[in-house]
Order: sequence, then C-alpha cells, then structure tokens
Amino acid sequence: MALLGHLINRSLRIRQNFTIITGTARSYQTQVLTRLLRKAKNTHFGKHYHFGKMAAADKIYSQFKETVPFHNYNQMYSQWWKFCQEGEQNVCWPGKVKYFALSSGTSESASKHIPVTDDMIKSVKKAGMKQFFSMQNFKLPSGVFDKGILMLGGTTSLFEKGDYYEGDMSGISAKKMPRWLSFLFYKPGQSIARRPRWEDRIKLIVRKAPTWNVGIVCGVPAWVQIVFEEIIAYHKVNHIHEIWPNLALYIHGGVSFEPYQENFKNLLGKPITYIETYMASEGSFGFQSRPDTRGIKLILNNNIFYEFVPFNEENFDEDGEITPKAMAYMIHEVVENTKYAVVLSTCAGAWRYIIGDVIKFTSVKNAEIVIVGRTKQFLSLCGEHLSIENMNKAIDEVQRSLNITIKEFTVSGKVHEGKFAHTWFIGCDEIVDKQQIIDKIDATLCKINDDYAVERQSALPHLFIEILPARTFVDFLHATGKFGAMNKFPRVLKNGNLTKWENFLSERVGV
Repeated sequence: MALLGHLINRSLRIRQNFTIITGTARSYQTQVLTRLLRKAKNTHFGKHYHFGKMAAADKIYSQFKETVPFHNYNQMYSQWWKFCQEGEQNVCWPGKVKYFALSSGTSESASKHIPVTDDMIKSVKKAGMKQFFSMQNFKLPSGVFDKGILMLGGTTSLFEKGDYYEGDMSGISAKKMPRWLSFLFYKPGQSIARRPRWEDRIKLIVRKAPTWNVGIVCGVPAWVQIVFEEIIAYHKVNHIHEIWPNLALYIHGGVSFEPYQENFKNLLGKPITYIETYMASEGSFGFQSRPDTRGIKLILNNNIFYEFVPFNEENFDEDGEITPKAMAYMIHEVVENTKYAVVLSTCAGAWRYIIGDVIKFTSVKNAEIVIVGRTKQFLSLCGEHLSIENMNKAIDEVQRSLNITIKEFTVSGKVHEGKFAHTWFIGCDEIVDKQQIIDKIDATLCKINDDYAVERQSALPHLFIEILPARTFVDFLHATGKFGAMNKFPRVLKNGNLTKWENFLSERVGV
C-alpha cells in the first residue's frame, strides 16, 4: 500500500512537468454538443428533434436551442425515461439503460430515477481522474495517498428491477470500482457499504473507526459532521484526529460548506485541506482545482453540455419553474456574479434538463463557479429575493459573532396580519438568546441584500424564530423516508414539505 502511494505521488510529480495544450471553453463545448447530437441522432429522441440534420448545421447551438425545449425531471421522465425502465432501447441515448440512480435530494417528491449509461460511468471516471491530477496544486502531506479513503455515501447495494438495476449513484460507481482499489483504500469497505440502512452503516463505521488509517474523507457535510460527532462521543476522545491522526483532506459537495465550517473546526485537532466538488446523480461536473479560491472548475470536455439561464423573474416563475421562452447562454457568453440556473445535455440521455442548481461564475476565464442556491429554494414573497447564499452567510455570521454552533437550519415564509413573515428554524443544542440570533440574521441580510432591506421596511415586518434540538432535523428526514447520506435538508420549506414539517413539529410537541 505504501509502494502504491509512492507511485501515485510520483505520477503527480511527473504530471507537473507536462504542458497540456487546451482549447477554448467555446470550442470544447461546441465539440461536446456536436458529439452528443451525432451519437444520439438515431435514438427516438434524436429522430423526433432531427439531431442528424442539426449536427450538420453551421450554427449548431442556435438550431439546438430553437428546436429542443427545456425539460424538468417530470417532463423528461414521463415523456422519455419511463420507456427506458420498461426495457426499450435507444430512447434518449444509444443502447439499453442498465442502471438508474435514485435521487431524492431536497425535493418533496418520491425518489427520482435518473438513467446512468455506460458512457456516463466513463464520464464520471474521467472526472475523477481529472480531479486526482489536480491534487498536485494543493499542499497535501506526501503520504496522504497511502491512507484509507472514507466515502460516506449511500448504500452500494443495487436492487434488481427486471431489466435494470437501481440504487444510489455511489453504489453504481462502487460496482464499477476496480477490486484492488476497493480492497486497499476504500472505507468503510463493501461489507458495510452494502448494508441498506444508513443507521446500521453509521453504527459500524463508528465502532470500526479506530481500526482504519483514514487520510481522506468524502461526503455531504451534514452527514460527515454527524459521523465525526458520534465517533468522538463513542470513543470518548476530544477530536477526530485522535482517531485518525493522518486525516488531511476532506472532499465535500452537495450543499454549501459555509454554515458547517465553524463546527468542523471544533471536530478537528489540526487544520486540513478542503476541496469542493460538483457531483449529482446526473453526472460529475467539476471540482475545486486551485487552492485559496472558492470556485469549482467545470469540466467542459467530458460529454456534458452546459447552458446557463439567468435566474430572474423573466425566465422563472414564482414557483421556480422555467418559462418556455427563457433565454439560455453557452459558457463563453456568461458574465461573472450573475445568477444562472444550470441546464444539462448529457451522455445519459438528458436533454436541456433543468438540474435545479443556481450558480454564479467567480471566474469566466477559468470556468469556475460557486453554487448559490436551487431554483425552487428561495424566498421571494414580496420581492425580497432571499437566496440560499444569503441564508448561509447569515448563519455563518451568527455562529462567528455569537460563538455558537448551528448544526442545521431551514426557513419558511407565510402571510401574517395582512403582510408577510419569515420563520427561521434553527438546530442548536446550546442555551442561546433567540432574539439575539434573529437580530443578527436580520442585520446581516439587510447588509448583503438590498431588496430584503427595502421589504423589511414595508411588506416584510415580521420575523419569527424557533430553536430546536439539532436531532429534530435528522428525525424529520427519518420520518419522511429521506434518512441517508445522499439526502439534504431543504434550506427553504414550501408547499408539501412545509406542511409535513409543521405536522411533524406539532406531533413532537404533543408527545
């Protein structure tokens, strides 16, 4: 294992000596779109939208966006993907779909079934290799690649459903992982990772933690935080480095790390390197490739074509649904510090697919982005335009200034006394002053969001706050069937999710 780690480090050093010739963002993405259209031209989707003719057009992107409509998940599934589940071939991508990734995320619907093709599995592996080689840019301990990699994902068990298998994307990826890599480095190991119940996996991970020499941890921040806390409590240590002294790198994604960073410092015994990735059931899109920058670098030559739709009232309705005439732009047409909804066309048969993420470009030159929210997770009852990015900054400021730990939070909006109100639900296990917290949240939001500041003087006079045990949020996910490493608590509660949450809280009060 040490020899293999030495070879990995040596390959990184050798890689540094090569000058890699790169194309422009526009050329990469035009080539990707052309390849996707040519390969899918004989599918049912490709024939319906005349991909063969489109791929030969001079202005290929103009033809593409004029011909193919936007699709949300329900449209893509009901019109096309459900036939893949029934065993039909060549629906949206050549061949038969063997795997479907289950994705529930923060939505209030049941699990989504996202097709995973062989070409997408290759794309995910290629993204992983690109990220691996980017590690040379970070100052990591020389022996970090000799150590175990703890991946806190969903179960690796796949469930046979007639003509296909379904499961977490992590399970599909693990099935394709080389056995030597799984045996030498992958933790918690297949015997634990295959267990379907997340509670059982956590319990075994906590018990076995001291037997592993972990150098790298990967996972969603909320769940990694919970696992670290349980390991520390069970083994009666002060911090996680007493269990894993060689832990040097945390690779995270799925949600903003900002609200969690202060608490992570309390769980560690020494500083580590944090690297953010951008992955979903629909594919692997990018990773942080440079230290001392927040930006995630998009991979532009990996069989995924990106479009960016300005996230504003002209392009999206009040429920976060895209309008048919929304304007979309290619990578070379975007500008920095503008909010865009991400639209994908992929080698898994997603076409002009609204994935639901809202991003901003921190560097157009380097194709680097930050994820600032979700198309359906924002509050704008009266024009306050409160984004998840705003909320994260407010919670981070509360933790820093009041020296408290907030482990989870969510926000809802409602009509109150003829005007509007926000209610903040804060997960904190300390004795705190509620008014002090809501005042700090309000002051921070007024400072960073002009629209919010204006509406607070007129249409939004009411703010409410509830302090809850942090466990309440985990229990809610458990009660609604979304307990597990791949699920995130929604930052904004609306409609069905809000009703479930309110009923859940009222039942707990009555117990």
